[in-house]
Amino acid sequence: MAFRGPKVWLWRWRRNPLKRRADTVEAWVVLGAWLVTVVAGVLAGLAATQSVEHGLARERVEWRQIEARLTQKAPGKAATGTGTASGDQVWGTVRWTAPDGSGHTGQVRVHPGSPAGSTVPIWSDRQGHLVTKPATASQAHLRASLIGVLVGISAAAAPFVGGRVLCGRLERRRMAQWDTEWSRFGPLWGRKTR
Repeated sequence: MAFRGPKVWLWRWRRNPLKRRADTVEAWVVLGAWLVTVVAGVLAGLAATQSVEHGLARERVEWRQIEARLTQKAPGKAATGTGTASGDQVWGTVRWTAPDGSGHTGQVRVHPGSPAGSTVPIWSDRQGHLVTKPATASQAHLRASLIGVLVGISAAAAPFVGGRVLCGRLERRRMAQWDTEWSRFGPLWGRKTR
């Protein structure tokens, strides 16, 4: 491993008589790729976060909890005692009326052995479709933040990888130029003088 000496900041832009045009091009490619990577990642992440938070806030406003009725007895035996685990639920068919007056049926989780006609709280959208319970404000913020981070990283990956690929091509081209120069001048060094 060769000793390179102390790290010099901004070495790509320093004046040097040995610096080639390819070195300057590579310096600008690296700077541009980093800037586009950071800007694309941040903007895409913020846009995704705001979009998800807006959508989840709209769900909290539009979705309503309503009462549905079991159409038939739920399968299984009713639990005895006061403590029933939330995991001890079965699928049951329920019927409810949408805000426009139309009737709907669907499958929801209910306690085993619940009698037909018993009420079950469900969540419904404006059209009366069965939906899950909307996320709370804190859950929405966490979910939006995580999605924003993932989208930001994904958006930043494209310019970063593009910059690395372009720098790799510049490096291969520079090595090919060095090979050409070496093949021209290398044999001259091997000659002996009298």
